[in-house]
Amino acid sequence: MSKEKPVRTKTLPWEFPGALWINEDEQNLVDEVIRAHSPFRYYGPDLQNMVDRLEAEFCFKIKVNYALGVTSGTAALHIALAAFGIGPGDEVLVPGYMWVSCLSAIVRLGAIPVLVDIDNTFCIDPEDLQRKISPRSKAIMYVHMSGASGHIDQVVAIAAHHKLYLLEDCAQAAGASYKGKPLGSFGDAAIFSFQLNKNMTSGEGGMIVCNDKSIYQRCFAIHDLGYPRNEAGRLETQNEEFQLWGVGARMSELTGAFALAQLGKLDKIVASMHDAKWRIRQELEDIKGLAFRDIASKEGDSGPFLITIYPTQQLCQAFTEELKNLGIKGQTGSLACITMHEWGLHWYFNNYSLVNKKSISPDGFPWSHPKNEFSRTIHYHKGTLPHCDYLYDHAALLTIASTLTDEDCDQIISAFKQTAKKIFQ
Repeated sequence: MSKEKPVRTKTLPWEFPGALWINEDEQNLVDEVIRAHSPFRYYGPDLQNMVDRLEAEFCFKIKVNYALGVTSGTAALHIALAAFGIGPGDEVLVPGYMWVSCLSAIVRLGAIPVLVDIDNTFCIDPEDLQRKISPRSKAIMYVHMSGASGHIDQVVAIAAHHKLYLLEDCAQAAGASYKGKPLGSFGDAAIFSFQLNKNMTSGEGGMIVCNDKSIYQRCFAIHDLGYPRNEAGRLETQNEEFQLWGVGARMSELTGAFALAQLGKLDKIVASMHDAKWRIRQELEDIKGLAFRDIASKEGDSGPFLITIYPTQQLCQAFTEELKNLGIKGQTGSLACITMHEWGLHWYFNNYSLVNKKSISPDGFPWSHPKNEFSRTIHYHKGTLPHCDYLYDHAALLTIASTLTDEDCDQIISAFKQTAKKIFQ
């Protein structure tokens, strides 16, 4: 236990960016839906068109042609990959630092995940991506982890050269950009999540965006019941091109109303986190022994996490514990100040269903599928991705709440400097 006096006695705000901004704006729009008795998006007594409005504003925000509201980011991943035609015999390239939903979407469609290492941006390493591409590769899932992009422009070029689909996972990066271009506008499709931990939230919910009409139409049919709908909101079953199998992942008007209010605040939420994070980081950059995640486009960083890198695993653990001792911690259950060892299913080898090639069907699908026989030589145990493993042991994160005050930032800076003097002496 540190003998130093804590720099703060109050816990840090919760790490739920959008949730901390919830007020009467969300309530008023949700109330409109309730008063109209019309919570289903496609028809009802007095439809308020909340999801339609959300989709239109999302298109404007991301600068894309099409947007489709769905029930979750997880559903969005599944639907987008299904729209690409991903299935048995296909490989989907995915980073080792991601979220379990990325893997689940691939496996449940019968394809095989191929892990790609990350670089110090904590996103896909373009060089390792090049090495991992094979004749079976069909898509790249590029995950904009922890609020910012890596070298997405290089990955766009690689995908184009090899004629691979590119799916952007922007679940943790709503409102972020790369060199002035919104994340979500680089790939063949992109997904967003509105779960509680995200930059904007409706508790749960997701969005798929794209520019290609055919991809959008396939996403639409799959997200619904396998068919398109007419202007009256009723299913059209005669179009043979879109007689598919749906998953019933339609966004409700209640979710759409909540998310619409949040989208109107997204720029302010992101600016608050970005400014606080970079104020803190710039005050700490001269500390010897303390390194930071590489940010490929500083201006486009949405800022929900400050990721630090240490010379050894022991120093990483000791530094993080001392920060907590000095009062840099959240409430019970918070992940405000942790090492990456506490970041669970974000790391490939912590996904035991992947490591052990588990199946939800008795026959072992997809690993047992004849077209996936090649997967016998693919492994997912720790040691598969050297740099991923290194960062897992040497990195820590501090969540940057969307409501940090100047005093909060000053206290965090002070705690880091005090800790550095003690740990790095």
